[in-house]
Amino acid sequence: MSDSALFTPLQLGPLSLPNRIVMAPMTRSFSPGNVANEQNAAYYARRAENGVGLIITEGTCVGHAGANGYPRVPFIYGTEALQGWRNVVDAVHAQGGKIAPQLWHVGAVRKAGTEPDPEVPGYSPSGLLAPGKEHGVAMSKQDIRDVIEAFAQAAADAKEIGFDAIEVHGAHGYLVDQFFWAGTNERDDEYGGDLVQRTRFACEIVSAIRDRVGEDFPIIFRFSQWKLQDYNARLAHTPEELGAFLKPLVNAGVDVFHCSTRRFWEPEFEGSDMNLAGWTKELTGKPVITVGSVGLSASFIDEDKRDMIDSSDVATASIVELQKRLANGEFDLVAVGRALLQDPQWVNKVREDRLDELQDYSKDALTELV
Repeated sequence: MSDSALFTPLQLGPLSLPNRIVMAPMTRSFSPGNVANEQNAAYYARRAENGVGLIITEGTCVGHAGANGYPRVPFIYGTEALQGWRNVVDAVHAQGGKIAPQLWHVGAVRKAGTEPDPEVPGYSPSGLLAPGKEHGVAMSKQDIRDVIEAFAQAAADAKEIGFDAIEVHGAHGYLVDQFFWAGTNERDDEYGGDLVQRTRFACEIVSAIRDRVGEDFPIIFRFSQWKLQDYNARLAHTPEELGAFLKPLVNAGVDVFHCSTRRFWEPEFEGSDMNLAGWTKELTGKPVITVGSVGLSASFIDEDKRDMIDSSDVATASIVELQKRLANGEFDLVAVGRALLQDPQWVNKVREDRLDELQDYSKDALTELV
């Protein structure tokens, strides 16, 4: 498959990518002390060595007290954490790879007792984790300014230590997405209101990042319809609503949209086979990344257990479908998650037509970084 659309180069501003395959951001919780270490560096370098075009790191927490919600997640602030990430960047670049950190704030998902500051509450637009479910504190204007600054500083630091781009995590019911979602944003100030008004917080983050990193440093923005709190939630019910939602983000400075779905092959709106990434590209003209169970038969969420699915079989037909849609221009890049966790050589095996060597995904097998 070396001659397929998956393996054609792509230029994103100053960023030259050798192919269209992106490593999706995936929380691993293998960073004791919240610092990326030698094992993290080797883990990402293996994917670069084996042909991944662009690596987007696991979510890394910006410098705000309430940003973290999980154990052993890496931070992207403080001398030690930044040096840890510099080592990761150097390891990836040594293998000829490109890498971007995903900048993250979990918002109201944060639980009481989370280290390193167990007394810090979850922050959110209106003190809600889900519709009608109170948790943590509603953010003041000063809280909002502090978080915007934390994202901007993280992006500036990322550029300084050698990352090739950054991604803002605006999906899955975490803080930025909590501002988007009417179910968690009941504010009556300039950060609340209709769908377009609810983009203000994200737009101010993107604008602040752009001011710090300049015009020639790519900003990727990840968003989703679904939430951890509600798999069936939707921000936009029609293409018109989606276009209205995306326009302010484009104007703020987003270069690439990472459109998170659980199954890339599912159409987003009635009357068209296009997925969320396809609609986003058509409506904005911006490059887009599609994602969702690439190469596997089942999505990563077990909806009954409300947890990561235990296993999933290889689905080579979905890879063929993916390549056709990429060749037709529906999307520009493809993010691969669990398949790359399971097998660092996934890209090379696909390029070399060794599909019979692809591995089924097993959650139980991923007890360490490989």
